[in-house]
Amino acid sequence: MATKKKKVSDLEFNQNEDAMKLSLSKLDRILRKVHLGGGQKRIDKHKAKGKLTARERVDYLLDKNSDFIEVGALAGYEMYEEYGGCPSGGVVTGMGYVSGRLCMIVANDATVKAGAWFPITGKKNLRAQEIAMENRLPIIYLVDSAGVFLPMQDEIFPDKEHFGRMFRNNAKMSSMGIPQVAAIMGPCVAGGAYLPIMSDEALIVDKTGSIFLAGPYLVKAAIGEEVDKETLGGATTQCEISGVTDYKLPDDKSCLETIRDLIDKMGTFESAGFDRAKAKLPKKDMAEIYGLYPEKSSKPYNSYEILERLVDDSKYTEYKAGYGKTIICAYARIDGWSVGIVSNNRQVVKNKKGEMQFGGVIYSDSADKAARFIMNCNQKKIPLVFLHDVTGFMVGKRSEHGGIIKDGAKMVNAVSNSTVPKFSIVIGNSYGAGNYAMCGKAYDPRLIYAWPTAKIAVMGGAQAAKVLVQIQMASKKAKGEAPNETEEKELYEKIKARYDKQTTPYYAAARLWVDGIIDPLDTRKVISSGIEAANNAPVEKFNPGVIQT
Repeated sequence: MATKKKKVSDLEFNQNEDAMKLSLSKLDRILRKVHLGGGQKRIDKHKAKGKLTARERVDYLLDKNSDFIEVGALAGYEMYEEYGGCPSGGVVTGMGYVSGRLCMIVANDATVKAGAWFPITGKKNLRAQEIAMENRLPIIYLVDSAGVFLPMQDEIFPDKEHFGRMFRNNAKMSSMGIPQVAAIMGPCVAGGAYLPIMSDEALIVDKTGSIFLAGPYLVKAAIGEEVDKETLGGATTQCEISGVTDYKLPDDKSCLETIRDLIDKMGTFESAGFDRAKAKLPKKDMAEIYGLYPEKSSKPYNSYEILERLVDDSKYTEYKAGYGKTIICAYARIDGWSVGIVSNNRQVVKNKKGEMQFGGVIYSDSADKAARFIMNCNQKKIPLVFLHDVTGFMVGKRSEHGGIIKDGAKMVNAVSNSTVPKFSIVIGNSYGAGNYAMCGKAYDPRLIYAWPTAKIAVMGGAQAAKVLVQIQMASKKAKGEAPNETEEKELYEKIKARYDKQTTPYYAAARLWVDGIIDPLDTRKVISSGIEAANNAPVEKFNPGVIQT
């Protein structure tokens, strides 16, 4: 294994390190605020009822010292501000161990609009179910929700990816044999009442939990009957009269302990059989990633140095090292798991003809190499890891004449039809069709996380602004209007500012284009947990479809 060296000066290393640490400090501040949900006053009011918060419930449920791989912590960030916001989408979701079994956990946060469902809440719940279904993970619902957020009902109720899809998934998971356990720990109203009852087993907390299709006010309005909440659908009613729920518990903690007992008795699925050896830390200091990754995303850097700080023993076997050099394809291990890594190479390189190629751009030979490597990994049942830092495919007359569209389609085809689990880490740029070829969200990665340095968009802000300004100025010239430099500059800055905001990892994480933003040092943990989850589900036979040569 020969690594390509590019010396980073001490000054540059320190500047890069400072920039990364500042980004991580910002991330920590934002997450601390998000973790407060609806705020301290609402937390105090919630706990005065004898209830644990959503995050306390998750912590109590998890095995001690178990990692919790949170999904969508930043969902809803800076969205719905006209309604007071929706931190974390009003629900906590993620993977963790319960009684030694890896599970998906979904916990409504009743401090955020009484746990009501915003559009992003629905999207996040469906993402959690998708992960559970793909990986055959038991799923635990900790229900405490007032149902659909009525002011936005048209954006959450009727469509395919809306509220009702969750109950459809309940039924699908039941037919797949995926265990579902639901705890009613607060209100569970209207359509939301189907979720726990379509689960395999339902628990309810006495006095604080309730479940009914219509609450007392709606019953009064609909049929004129007066009835209190407990009589209508409290724990005693639903456990001892209707038989709708299976276990009646006195408080949150006893309810969560009972869930742990239930999970402890479950059988396991056969494994997919992914290869795992004894885990080894990288030989090279992982923390040096902070100084090696450039502060400015447009600057070239040694991608091999990053790779050597992510893989076990800093060791990998590179595939076709001398061909298609703007993409690195390599076999390695991460936390003991065998993986195939597809990483953009951000160095400027020479191709086989001695011509210079831009780092981070996918050329025809690179796309061809990556497609072959992806097929090889499917043949050998090796999970794939994609490390994004891509500005797109090479453009221009020469590339078009060379068939860049055909070669790009070949790579996209291989990614699309790949049946081994795929994991994406957006470490830098992820622009245009490069995002697709590198297994962006649309291509079903089992997990997709971003570093604070990530940028996701059709193209960078500066490029987009230049293109749009050129179009508008050309339109004016066609109408016989003289160009105005001041107006042109103002338009450029306005468009660039909008694009720059939309390319941040926070904008992406808020909309669940990525599952979250992580410290680069947590990359190995996320990938390892993802493969461990994926090992619970069988791998279908790979059929690459029609790939033109």
